Amino acid sequence: MKQLLSIFTVLFAVILLSGYSFAQDAVKVDPKHYKVEFENDQIRVLRITYGPKEKSVMHEHPNAVAIFLTDINGKFTLPDGTTQDNKSKAGMTLWTPAGKHLPENVGDKPFELILVEMKNKSTK
Repeated sequence: MKQLLSIFTVLFAVILLSGYSFAQDAVKVDPKHYKVEFENDQIRVLRITYGPKEKSVMHEHPNAVAIFLTDINGKFTLPDGTTQDNKSKAGMTLWTPAGKHLPENVGDKPFELILVEMKNKSTK
């Protein structure tokens, strides 16, 4: 009986911890910062807004185009713990490859951008 309980405990821990390693949809895990403005079978358009010093949670995006509506002083934390500065100017447009990150506004001003996420076309 003890052995069975130990197996279930280990299994439960593995399932619980493995959930933390999977990045998730930003709109679902952080609706405060991510809002769907438009969606069809080819793209999803997100409006992203962060207040000063606000931080998100680890999530992922597919390939996308970012259109910066304001200047951004941000930082990305990647799944391996490394960080990347994210400084962009209002009016810039940037291709962003698919990936996982934890964004943070490290500035004293709010920022806003539009992210046009590409959806994979299925072959029929």
